[in-house]
Amino acid sequence: MHRFCQLLRISFVSTALLLLCVISASAAEGVGAVNAGGLRLRSEASTDASILATASEGELAIVLEDMENGWYKVDYKSIEGYMSSQYVDLYLSYEADLGYGKVDTDGATLNLRAGAGTGFDRVAVLNNGAVVQLLGMDNGWFKVSYNGTVGYASSEYMVSCLNAAGDRGDALATDSALGAQIVAYAKQFLGRPYVWGGNGPNSFDCSGFTKYVYSHFGYNINRTASAQLKNGVSVSRSELQAGDLVFFYNGKVSTPVSHVGIYIGNGDFIHASSNSYTVEISSLYAKNYDAKYVYARRII
Repeated sequence: MHRFCQLLRISFVSTALLLLCVISASAAEGVGAVNAGGLRLRSEASTDASILATASEGELAIVLEDMENGWYKVDYKSIEGYMSSQYVDLYLSYEADLGYGKVDTDGATLNLRAGAGTGFDRVAVLNNGAVVQLLGMDNGWFKVSYNGTVGYASSEYMVSCLNAAGDRGDALATDSALGAQIVAYAKQFLGRPYVWGGNGPNSFDCSGFTKYVYSHFGYNINRTASAQLKNGVSVSRSELQAGDLVFFYNGKVSTPVSHVGIYIGNGDFIHASSNSYTVEISSLYAKNYDAKYVYARRII
């Protein structure tokens, strides 16, 4: 089934990510460009129906279905409703910033293809729940950017949870929720032994642990701590959010960093420690780590 979200509400641990979605029977048809100002999004395909939102000329919506009665069923800024097709230009292929989406495959993986079709080569594999940037559409396929890779994913398996046209308000909320989910998953491995070269799940070294946790969510980050400095984007210590990678340097190695962990909030991080030889939670402000902290990278 194809789902487009109306509301994203966050609560994890006790707190699981909840998505309130509206069901659509098929893949999205294309991108609709509003060609008149003040176009009303209706709750039903009728001018008598209640108004859900008002779109300005030039704004975009994802067209879910041509109702063949003068109306399009659309997803406009993550609100599902109906727009008069007279005032919407439908494009089957269109490149634009459509916001962000989340893979919804009921637990299965989703192939990211080099082109808009199953006959194209696979360029990446997306796990259920992976968040991607929507760059456009091509005949029922979203063009997406994911962890530095651009490809195409069937719109049948994409949940549009974030505002169109690049509005990062909900995106930040989703990033925060995904970070909490990453932390919750990482905590399942507390107490597992540290073993140099360990890739999990029974033992880890520091970068093996971060790579293993992130791969569960569809992010293929590099293997070593220093190589993971090339993943994601740099963030300052004051901007740390749950799920960010935190890096340390002990001054004893020739590589840029000597250790990596995952920030979990409140000044703490989880990591496979070569001091205690176990996966544990430590404070960034502990003497052993405060002086050695050097970088942070945001992957999600």
